[in-house]
Amino acid sequence: IITNATGCFEVTTTKYPMTSWGVPWIHSLFENASAVASGVKAALNHENKSGIQVIAQGGDGSTYDIGFGLISGMWERGEDILYVCYDNEAYMNTGVQASGATPYGAHTTTTPKGSESIGSTFRKKNMPEIALAHGLNYVATSSVGYPLDVQNKIKKALTIKGPKYVQILVPCVPGWGVNSKNTIKLGKLAHQTGIWPIFEAENGKVTKVMQPPKNRPKVEEYLKLQKRFAHLFKKPSGKKEIKKIQEIADNNIEKYKI
Repeated sequence: IITNATGCFEVTTTKYPMTSWGVPWIHSLFENASAVASGVKAALNHENKSGIQVIAQGGDGSTYDIGFGLISGMWERGEDILYVCYDNEAYMNTGVQASGATPYGAHTTTTPKGSESIGSTFRKKNMPEIALAHGLNYVATSSVGYPLDVQNKIKKALTIKGPKYVQILVPCVPGWGVNSKNTIKLGKLAHQTGIWPIFEAENGKVTKVMQPPKNRPKVEEYLKLQKRFAHLFKKPSGKKEIKKIQEIADNNIEKYKI
């Protein structure tokens, strides 16, 4: 049984009168997919149907911001529910407003570029680490650049009892200002540059990290394909900001040994 917060994933997979879902699916509010999932799980346990899997899903806005408190509560209770975050790094469904997942330097409608503005001045919140701090049994990251990795991690998560979290980076064509043909390429570059480490952690410890190619690309290769970062390449001060983004990637590389 799936509970799905309002967002891009919900909108694109349930266009009336059709649906992409072949299992029971519940559309919740923006903020409460996890709370609805908790209620579903409690009802199943009451009816001795604990073998039925429950999955809660939400975008980065729902996960990082609006629904964060309810997610934290679900994790604190140790409930046997998988939470999946569909991360496109802004509130794309409502007009590309910045979220807690929006990366440093990105242009959004609420962190606009300008003569005195570099875009977002905040770093992306590390939600996987926050999940680990809650003591989750399984935490994993992935990207649409590696679809088999996504499938394998979802399947693995569903074999593990207790709370688990999988976050999938998903480039947004209009929100990122990218060509759709580069979606998979961007998904891979995010990992290869160190911007988005892909790993698994079980019982609080990182157990597996996807390794990039030996000739690691610089972050410029990733940024230059996206209009949301185009302003950084058009003025002298942008070089300093790109260097900061490279430092973020380098820190990830050192931390996760990639």
